Amino acid sequence: MIRGLYTAAAGMVTQQRRHDTATQNIANLNTTGYKQVDSVSHAFPDVLISAMSGGTTKPVGRLNTGVFAEQSVSQYLQGDLIESGKSIDFALSTDLQVADPATGDNIAFDGSGKYVTPEGEVIYRPQAFFTVQDNEGNNLYTRNGSFSVSATGQVLSAGGFNVLDANGNPLVLTGPQDNLKVDGQGNLINTATGLPSGTKIGVSVITRPQELVRDGNGVFHADDIEAAEIRYANAGDNLQVRQGYLENSNVDPTQVTVDMNAAYRAYEANQKVIQFYDTSLQKTVNEVGRV
Repeated sequence: MIRGLYTAAAGMVTQQRRHDTATQNIANLNTTGYKQVDSVSHAFPDVLISAMSGGTTKPVGRLNTGVFAEQSVSQYLQGDLIESGKSIDFALSTDLQVADPATGDNIAFDGSGKYVTPEGEVIYRPQAFFTVQDNEGNNLYTRNGSFSVSATGQVLSAGGFNVLDANGNPLVLTGPQDNLKVDGQGNLINTATGLPSGTKIGVSVITRPQELVRDGNGVFHADDIEAAEIRYANAGDNLQVRQGYLENSNVDPTQVTVDMNAAYRAYEANQKVIQFYDTSLQKTVNEVGRV
């Protein structure tokens, strides 16, 4: 009986985390560059149930003793691009492909941006991010291109971090902000000649985005640069920098609302189970024990 009590309690904790994840997504429906988070749940390890009869043991079957919310997974799918009209706003439009090592054809990723090989290996679609740097010199990655320019011409992210160029240096503007022109590859255009000035916005391509860690405020970092396979974008990558646009949140409001209600109902069901066990234990102590 006590085992069932613990199982129901574990279910309540898991559903609470699912509910918290869904409400976080809903709260960021209008956050620029926000990426939806999904909660992944797993069962506790199986235990073998056996019956003892006449000195022999007969297997009854396997039983899961609970569930737990193992991790939260970010969905890096492309959000809608919204025109802002500001010359210092940027968005990334990407369709990065990966060749299947067996056939050489481009991998057909599913709706969540992943592909499972026949051998069971999971391959994620590469993603592109603007590269920014914090005060400690750590590189961070964001899809929020709502930038600003300081009095000294430094380009800053929405979180106040330095935006980097393609050489890993802070991006500094020398001309008037109103005349800023950037082409689809992120090259700053010299307004006098109409040609690239030699400075390029630093866009990083991350081959294994599942290695990124969410820091909050729309930025991510990688604990292991090599494991994430991070590099700066080149001309062969299928991506475009859109000036005067911002990427909206990729949260699906209908789906997260369903997830939130499902988590609430499952939490309520586990709560009823605990109340049942509490009533049964009360009768065991106060009525059965009296006989």
